[in-house]
Amino acid sequence: MTGLNLPQFKAEIVVPTLNAIGLGGDAAVNLLTGTALVESGLVYVQQNGGGPALGLWQMEPATHDDIWATFLSDSRLNSLTRTMLSIRSNRPAGPQQMVGNVSYACAMARLKYYRAPDPLPAANDALGQAHTWKRIYNTSLGAGDVDPAHVALFRQAIEA
Repeated sequence: MTGLNLPQFKAEIVVPTLNAIGLGGDAAVNLLTGTALVESGLVYVQQNGGGPALGLWQMEPATHDDIWATFLSDSRLNSLTRTMLSIRSNRPAGPQQMVGNVSYACAMARLKYYRAPDPLPAANDALGQAHTWKRIYNTSLGAGDVDPAHVALFRQAIEA
């Protein structure tokens, strides 16, 4: 299985996307890079095995739609997130954009974390990032666990 080059992914996709929506910083960059590694291995843009999750961050359409319906009334975040939508994409505006539009998928994943009241863990805290991913992103209903393999992926994201 192959995937994207991790340092390039972090520097060329995650950093500029988070900066563009004003929600960057080392802690956020490492958390979002690690989340993509844990969720898709930087390989799958649709959930392996036929599930509903989409994009490198494997966000479910219901989560995507809920962020728009219940959180993005803030005009600054609303308009900044809309700038991520690609008119060149063959995907409609909505959850399907996350399949081929990595900037938009990254922005939506960051908003999932941002709307939670929890502060982000330190930029170099792989275990803390893994716990934050499980608690906020994967949730208690998700199949993921905070285990050595997932912590190692967050460590890779930090070191990239």
